[in-house]
Amino acid sequence: MLIKSKKIDNTAAEALVNSGLNPYLAKFYAARGIKHIDDATLSIDKIIPPSTLKNNGLMASILADAITQRYKILIIGDYDTDGATSTAVAVRALRMMGADVDYLVPNRFEFGYGLTPEIVDLAKQKNPKIIITVDNGIASVEGVNQANKYGIDVLITDHHLPGDQLPLAKCIVNPNQHGCDFPSKYLCGVGVIFYVMLALRAELRKREHFSEDAEPNLMQLIDLVALGTVADLVPLDRNNRILVEYGIRKIRTGQSNPGIRALMAMTKKNSSQFQTSDLAFSIAPRLNAAGRLDDMALGIQCLLSDNYDEARFIASSLEMLNLKRRSIESEMKDGASIQLHDINCEAQFSIALYYPTWHQGVIGIIASRIKDKYHRPVIIFAKSDEGILKGSGRSIQSLHLRDVLDLISKKEPNILITFGGHAMAAGLSIKEKDFDLFVRLFEETVQGLITSNDLELTIEVDDALNFSEVTYEDVQHINAQVWGQGFPLPIFEGEFEVVDQKILADKHLKLNLLLQNKVFEAIYFNHSEHLPRKIKAIYQVDSNEFNGNKKIQLQLKMLL
Repeated sequence: MLIKSKKIDNTAAEALVNSGLNPYLAKFYAARGIKHIDDATLSIDKIIPPSTLKNNGLMASILADAITQRYKILIIGDYDTDGATSTAVAVRALRMMGADVDYLVPNRFEFGYGLTPEIVDLAKQKNPKIIITVDNGIASVEGVNQANKYGIDVLITDHHLPGDQLPLAKCIVNPNQHGCDFPSKYLCGVGVIFYVMLALRAELRKREHFSEDAEPNLMQLIDLVALGTVADLVPLDRNNRILVEYGIRKIRTGQSNPGIRALMAMTKKNSSQFQTSDLAFSIAPRLNAAGRLDDMALGIQCLLSDNYDEARFIASSLEMLNLKRRSIESEMKDGASIQLHDINCEAQFSIALYYPTWHQGVIGIIASRIKDKYHRPVIIFAKSDEGILKGSGRSIQSLHLRDVLDLISKKEPNILITFGGHAMAAGLSIKEKDFDLFVRLFEETVQGLITSNDLELTIEVDDALNFSEVTYEDVQHINAQVWGQGFPLPIFEGEFEVVDQKILADKHLKLNLLLQNKVFEAIYFNHSEHLPRKIKAIYQVDSNEFNGNKKIQLQLKMLL
């Protein structure tokens, strides 16, 4: 493990302070490449114009015609939080604009991922004139062909990387398709469909569609956009940070989507203090539990409900599913640990594991946990259909996982039945009998693309706060900003004296730590072993208010 200090552009930091930015925040922003106050100002009128997204105007025109002619539109989504929020945004926005719209969410265990021919057969029973895919479809060549046979037009909205062959859809909007000059390649599925809806509203406005009715306010959906964007772990470039900022603002007012408010109620968190990390670690897992263990239709129902009591009832079901997911995950982690004991992970560039009883809805989480621990690309497999394994992979910064799978498919054309994804996460399916061959090809391919230096975890820390000067309000202001993938929350390195410690709920450590001649309350989540008197650790700084008592609190992330 290598600990590095983030490089700060002092000229940029000084300019940001002179523009009125909090001095601590200015330093953190300058260390993340922000040089001018305009780049730090997250204003919705500064988002990249929808017209710059390839085919967005064409898709808006097709949908405007469909609304005018009362065509039946069917949304087909994905089974994660990005897919659920994408579906909810599409359905809600289209209904606002007078469309005849319904949705269908494939059960992952029956139909797999994307617009498959089987899903099209199911969709046909609803008699749609148009199918819109959200957060999927760019790889659905056979499914689109099937829809075309039935005379159903397919409009694809997706953000995943396209393969060598594009589906023969009526229209495709994807910032990552060839020839798209949209400056941000990091829109997730819900970001893409939100952009399509903005273009559709502009098209309908041009056609004077809203001359009698009030024009819909699509900013009512921005909290859904924020949730999907954060949950999908796309890099938070400026455009995404704007979308997330406005979504978080809506949540903090207590006026957000009833489904999001109901899910928040399960967390017992104060909405006014809500942070970006709460979307990622409190809301998204509860929503994802539906797609992992059951049917994401339950999650979408929660997000589509306009009745808070109804949404709260659904959220309670999602909470139970999430508790079950945690239990399954714990058992699978134990099983994976046993397998890892027999593997010299330090001598390998990759990790691929399979066990017949593992649950395919949880393999992505296990892959992520193991990747974080060993800092290697990881693919975890579970049994799908008879003789077929489904895999979910997570990667490290220096390795593009989908490109790895593409290379494997070229080396051994018959080994991957399906595959897709992006740089940091990907999915695939193989024959069970080919598992050992895949493990060998995966290791060979990864070794050919990265060096052993890439396998060393590098943690970049920020300049430590001066606790003789920093206030509770400073910390609160810093943490209230939009942080996440590609724009990380400030973390620090420090040496502490452990003044007091006790175990909470058999799994967390509550501490009093001496730092810079001050004693701070601290928490070390998922660590139940007592610490020595002196420690060195990576930590983040939180603001904590209880019974009107405001304190700066530390959260330990790892020991050094």
